[in-house]
Amino acid sequence: MNAAFDHLVVAAATLAEGVNWCETTLGCTPAPGGAHALFGTHNRLLRLDGAERTYLELLAINPAARPTRAAPLKRWFDLDDPTLRERLLARGPQPIHWVARVDDIEAARAVWLAQGIDPGPVLTASRETPRGLLQWRITVRDDGARHFDGLLPTLIQWGGIHPVATLPPSGLQLRELSLSHPRAAALNAALAAIGLPGLRAREAEASLGVHLHNGRQALHLSATP
Repeated sequence: MNAAFDHLVVAAATLAEGVNWCETTLGCTPAPGGAHALFGTHNRLLRLDGAERTYLELLAINPAARPTRAAPLKRWFDLDDPTLRERLLARGPQPIHWVARVDDIEAARAVWLAQGIDPGPVLTASRETPRGLLQWRITVRDDGARHFDGLLPTLIQWGGIHPVATLPPSGLQLRELSLSHPRAAALNAALAAIGLPGLRAREAEASLGVHLHNGRQALHLSATP
């Protein structure tokens, strides 16, 4: 089984706030993204250079859309959680999660279920892009919850087109993703089980650290649930 880091999710109270944060903090303007009808969200994307098929996603609830996923089903990545919403309003945009690309999402999901981790059902989603229909399959729990405070990735399997194929170079590189969690041993076992090479959490307070470089300076993003 093979898995790889696919993208970092940076959530914002509004997409406009996320774009401003990206330009001010990272020195990059994100490319247009699209809307996710299932969840009533929209995004902007920023390619991460120097690695194969990786990007940063700025994500926010779309105030002009209602999820087609009927209540009581929740939005992905805990975006309906009041605590997370309050944190985004108080602290601004921040990394909240990451997504791992797998070549067999059903098999990866089955491995986690055997470990007592339920990532949720596999959903099929899509959106239009200038180069055609972007399609993917992704695990999302009915309650929208992330595991291990957002440090265990959501699983994704892409169709024929990957989003990076439509994104211009950004000059921004991902140097390291650092994970800390009180249940580091269980988190590491789950990461190893789906074939994620070299990425391991240390035992400490839950936190997600992202080390970037924009060609001029090193940048560090961090978030503590």
